[in-house]
Amino acid sequence: MNTTRDLEERNKEIVRHFFDVFSTGHVPAILKCLDDDCIWWVSGNVAGISGSYSKVEMGQLLNGIVEVYKQGALPITPLGWTVEGKRVAVEAESCSELNNGKLFNNSYHFLFEVEGSRITGIKEYSDTLHMYQTFIAD
Repeated sequence: MNTTRDLEERNKEIVRHFFDVFSTGHVPAILKCLDDDCIWWVSGNVAGISGSYSKVEMGQLLNGIVEVYKQGALPITPLGWTVEGKRVAVEAESCSELNNGKLFNNSYHFLFEVEGSRITGIKEYSDTLHMYQTFIAD
């Protein structure tokens, strides 16, 4: 019999695996972690970055963006976890040099929803001004 704690530990492990895979930049493997109906929402009002993305749309965005990183990926490091049922909240940070010489170093709060073995929803809160200055502004 699975207890609530077992379910929460499993959900935390699914999200931990997602970060490990995301940090490789291998887009097909990243998408494999997501449910087909997953919606990934990014905070802010930055055109081309903020908003809601389906799994297919996020794949298209990620395929384009991994090309800008010098090492071909954006490693994201979880720093703190809060798990309640199917919801997994994570404080995290990223740091990667871009091919144009800029450094992308951001802080995040993610809220994941997990059903079964897949992530069904992601809300990403981060410094969107830093995103704009790094990826869009001249």
